[in-house]
Amino acid sequence: MSAGTKAPADPAGRRVLSAALCASAPAEVLDFLLPLWAGSTLRAGASVVGALIAFEAVLSLIVRPLAGELADRFDQRRVAAAGAGLYALSFAGYALADSLVVAFAAAGLGGAGGALFWVALRAWTGQRSQDGDGASAYGRLLSAEGQGAFVGYLVAFSLLERGGYALLFWLGSAACAVAMASLLRGPRQDPARAGSGRRERWGAAERRLVPLMVVSAVTAAAEAGLWMLLLLRLQAESALSPNEIALVFAPGFVVFVLLPAHAHHLTGRLGRTPTMVASFVASALFAAGLAVVSTPPAVAVLWAVAAACFAAQIPVEQATVAAASGGRIGRAMGLYESARLAGVVVGPLVMGVLYEEAGWVAACGAAAATSALGALVAPYAVRTLGLPPERRNPGPKPADVAADRRAGADRADGGDNDNDNDIDIHRGGGTDMGEPEGAGRSSAGAVLGPKEHARKERRDWYIHTVAFALGQLVLWALDSSWLAWQLTDGAVPDEQRGPLVWAGRIWLTIWVIDTIWSWSYTVRPREKKPKSSS
Repeated sequence: MSAGTKAPADPAGRRVLSAALCASAPAEVLDFLLPLWAGSTLRAGASVVGALIAFEAVLSLIVRPLAGELADRFDQRRVAAAGAGLYALSFAGYALADSLVVAFAAAGLGGAGGALFWVALRAWTGQRSQDGDGASAYGRLLSAEGQGAFVGYLVAFSLLERGGYALLFWLGSAACAVAMASLLRGPRQDPARAGSGRRERWGAAERRLVPLMVVSAVTAAAEAGLWMLLLLRLQAESALSPNEIALVFAPGFVVFVLLPAHAHHLTGRLGRTPTMVASFVASALFAAGLAVVSTPPAVAVLWAVAAACFAAQIPVEQATVAAASGGRIGRAMGLYESARLAGVVVGPLVMGVLYEEAGWVAACGAAAATSALGALVAPYAVRTLGLPPERRNPGPKPADVAADRRAGADRADGGDNDNDNDIDIHRGGGTDMGEPEGAGRSSAGAVLGPKEHARKERRDWYIHTVAFALGQLVLWALDSSWLAWQLTDGAVPDEQRGPLVWAGRIWLTIWVIDTIWSWSYTVRPREKKPKSSS
């Protein structure tokens, strides 16, 4: 395809991102609500609540290898749709549950559904980005998950006191049903023909992946355990309320939501090994810093830096697993997801015992040492995969840039009748995640002309502004709009302060920054920088 030809948009990629957003919203909130619901509604004790959570996690751990096998044999979107359907049944079960038997059945459906949904969705992402920048595609998927979590918590905090747990569970079931319907749209696809067509024997690829899986499991255990202890410490020793704890982690959460879709610009130049090493080092510094100072402001700063590194690392890690899968991306993703989940299940238990026996500093030191060990072992684990050398993107050639600038100017002169599918609501940039990056590009990497780039930024801003206005309208209806209180009363009354107010304030800040950035291309037009094509 020539530089002046527009690559066709891929609706499948947008539907997958939409499904990820819809399913992640209730799934993330469930982790927070499940213990509270079981204790208050079913009168379950701590041991029963722990057993309920463990049952869901263990079942998910068992089903994930099977999910990977199904994703390699069948259309990954259909497998993910089946997972979304089980998710929907699980939330409906929680809404109807009046006994522990029904609650455990719902937890089992949720564990199996989560395994099918996320393994298949990540396998599809890896399959469709084999010929391009996998880290970019996985970054957009991670960003969609983060956006879903943000929406989920916003809805939960808004409606929990007004409608109770049952209303939230029914809404979660509906969101998962929407995700299932989105994934079922479009023609079926044979995964064997969608990929490269070359599949090596799974045993060989599995052995190569073992060192990386061990690193992922061990570091995930340390991170999950330290996260649990940090929450307890902020609540007990700093005497913070749940809303105040949420404020401490809000900056890092915003970073984790916004950064993944754009981090590949940097990670594509650094390479997979330096990115992983830098992330593990940052995690070690985060844990070591908590041992020295753990005041809420310090935690907020440390967590924001660590979140930025995680946002860069996780897509690179997932893309590396997909590249080393030997054509069996589903199985590789099932193994990777199982390794991380095993770490998340075991980590809090081990770190909790260490904290009780040796104290906070020892727990932080153990987490820091584990992350430092991950930084040391990661280069060996990546070398063991036997992947070809990465193609670094040194930037476009001047001649290609000039050609693309002329092509962009020609398209800009053609009016503003762009296809609606070209608007990326996730601001991931570049191609859709369903289209292998590199397809339909010039050698310069899809450089947009100044006028075309300015027009695209304005279109994106219009979408963001409509979403912002609707969100503020909802917050105003709930008496939780920081902007409305400032405009009418000049301050937010103490009795109205809460998570919705600070969420709206953060959203306002993001919208202002987005406005300045987007319209700067109209004030001072400049071309869109090329994507990395590693």
